[in-house]
Amino acid sequence: MSIKYAETEQATGTTKYVGQAIDRVDGPAKTTGEARFAAEYPYPGLAYAALVHATIPRGRITAIDTAEAQAVRGVIDVLTHENTRPMKPAPKVSFLDLSTLVSGTSVNYLATDEVSWNGQPIAVVVAETPETARYAASLVRPAYEELPAAVDLAAEQGNAVPQKGNLISEAEADKGDARAALAAAPHTVDLTFTTPPHNHNAIEPHATTAVWDGDRLTVHEASQSITWTRKHLAQRFEVPEKNVRVLSPYVGGGFGGKGSVWAGTLLAVLAARATGRPVRLALTREGVYHTVGGRTGSIQRVALGAGADGKLTAVIHTTVSRTGRSGGNGEPITAGTRHLYAAPNIHLRQSTVRLDLLANTFMRAPGESIGTFALESAVDELAWELGLDPVELRLLNEPDRDPVGGQRLAHRRLREAYALGAERFGWRERDPRAGSMRDGRWLVGMGVATAYHPSMRMPANVTVRLGADGGVVVRCGLQEMGMGTATVLGQMAADELGVPLASVRVEYGDSELPVAPGAGGSMQTASAAAGVQDAAAKLKRTLLGLVRRSPGSPLRGRKPDEVEARDGGLYVGGAGQTYAEILTAAGRGHVEVESKAGMLGFMARTLRERRRWVRAATGAQFCEVRVDPDTMEVRVSRWVGVFDVGTVINARTAASQLRGGIVMGIGMALSEQTLIDHRNGRIMNASLAEYHVPVHADIPRIDVLWLDEPDSTMPLGLRGIGEVSITGAAAAVANAVRHATGKRVLDLPITLDKLL
Repeated sequence: MSIKYAETEQATGTTKYVGQAIDRVDGPAKTTGEARFAAEYPYPGLAYAALVHATIPRGRITAIDTAEAQAVRGVIDVLTHENTRPMKPAPKVSFLDLSTLVSGTSVNYLATDEVSWNGQPIAVVVAETPETARYAASLVRPAYEELPAAVDLAAEQGNAVPQKGNLISEAEADKGDARAALAAAPHTVDLTFTTPPHNHNAIEPHATTAVWDGDRLTVHEASQSITWTRKHLAQRFEVPEKNVRVLSPYVGGGFGGKGSVWAGTLLAVLAARATGRPVRLALTREGVYHTVGGRTGSIQRVALGAGADGKLTAVIHTTVSRTGRSGGNGEPITAGTRHLYAAPNIHLRQSTVRLDLLANTFMRAPGESIGTFALESAVDELAWELGLDPVELRLLNEPDRDPVGGQRLAHRRLREAYALGAERFGWRERDPRAGSMRDGRWLVGMGVATAYHPSMRMPANVTVRLGADGGVVVRCGLQEMGMGTATVLGQMAADELGVPLASVRVEYGDSELPVAPGAGGSMQTASAAAGVQDAAAKLKRTLLGLVRRSPGSPLRGRKPDEVEARDGGLYVGGAGQTYAEILTAAGRGHVEVESKAGMLGFMARTLRERRRWVRAATGAQFCEVRVDPDTMEVRVSRWVGVFDVGTVINARTAASQLRGGIVMGIGMALSEQTLIDHRNGRIMNASLAEYHVPVHADIPRIDVLWLDEPDSTMPLGLRGIGEVSITGAAAAVANAVRHATGKRVLDLPITLDKLL
């Protein structure tokens, strides 16, 4: 994908674009319908595929009758484990090769008669039209030998095993003797919380268009990890990686669900190879629930001990979550608890149980979103126990160094966030008594919670090409899922090189471009920023090398740190040359440089940095609710969120991201839950008619602010913002409901029956 920036103002090279509220450059293409998504690319002879899903949670296929489906006019083929050339099995997970982490499940589709969850694809129908494919898929008749299955997290929690930590997060911690300190504390809370499974519902369901040309493969894919998807497909279909091209210029939302290679992608490619036709496989909404993992449910115990002064003496947070027998990862549920509050005694444990369900996967702030619900609800309940203001209690226990590891806290401004948020929200107007505030007949409650998400980055390769006409081309194989990545990358490049934003073109969304990490973990922008900075520095050195052969150049003999990039060129004080003058004098039409970063170097740097400091985006979430005293209907009526996220590159896209996370947090608090039939593992509400996400009528005005103070330990001083605002959000709602009604809801979502 290539994006060129339109003139949004009369800009000069001295204009600073970082921090401005620049319109997203892909906005016109999306609003006019010009933008093409994965399911919209035409090919001659294009065929369409539909999946047949298993209806048992565990067992074997004993027979599969495809005769009736094969007889439907327009059906090209019905692929099953009985007639299909298998793929190579999924590679084993390796932290040295992150492409292995994008394997949605370990199932080798259509190469086995085993069934690992209710909904697993067991056949693919390929037909001339999508309607024909779907109809014929309904006629495939499998028979099974069913085996005992475990699908209920609560019933199986006794079988949980300790969760393993990894390079990004740790699963346990012990400091002092938390159990003894809890027993001795004069004030305690000891609560058990549960959160349900959640499913992805991006506005664009997953879709793949796969085209083989000999042993060369082109895939149009709704993906948030094109580089790793390319490598994964090359491994699975045993072709050279250079023969695979993955294109994702536009992705209609991802939130983690499009960060792995799921069955739809693999089976579209498999069907295209088997039929010799280009094949499109677009999942139905129900198909997404069947084949794309979601957020794990959880059972969490949070126990807090404190003295009469409110100082914490003990923090205990233990969790049970689940993976699938065919895959999935443990989530960092206690991450916020590890870093948020000072206490001399801390005990953290995470454990997982394997169930016969589809593998869980990344979902916006995996672990931290549900972990902060439990932690921040418990902290709020402790405030009630102590008779302290919830904001005061949090600030009283704000640490100076990391509570577990003792590292420095890199640029933590949580106190300032709370001060600004409390003033903006009008926290002083809160009557601390439960059920004391009313607006007419409505009960009014105010709640607060802390937001927390780690700040990370990964290696990203970037090339920058500067033309004699002053045009700049930035190339990076990153993904744009609607958060404005291409826009902010152009803003960075324009500032680093001192050129108008309109002269910058960004190319992205193509695996042929320089390697970039997936769009996840709130780290894509920071990763690309490091690459842009490095490439810009290399470009300056290259240009200064060119002027060495220009005797009359005022830049001759100058070092990179002596020159300033501005006004479309390089200058020392008032003297300098434009880029066009430098290149023309050197007889060059353009120069191009590349910033390259390796995985081994990244891992070594990450380990060094973890020993030095803890970096995270934080925030203060303030929520007001109104509760009907008769029906116990809950309405969120007001919201203020203040965040410490370092440098904000684009005020408009940042506000959108922060509001979007809060909206998802409100959904988590009040409505979202995946309902599992514990008799057979079937998802009972696999549609937007029954899985309730927030709509406009559910959401008030959301006021978001940020401190905009750079973090000197991160590129351009920025931190990721895509996930921090969902953390703490569900707790803020729950705490506001507690204030309005006097009732502490321990089990999400907060539905009427839990308050009546």
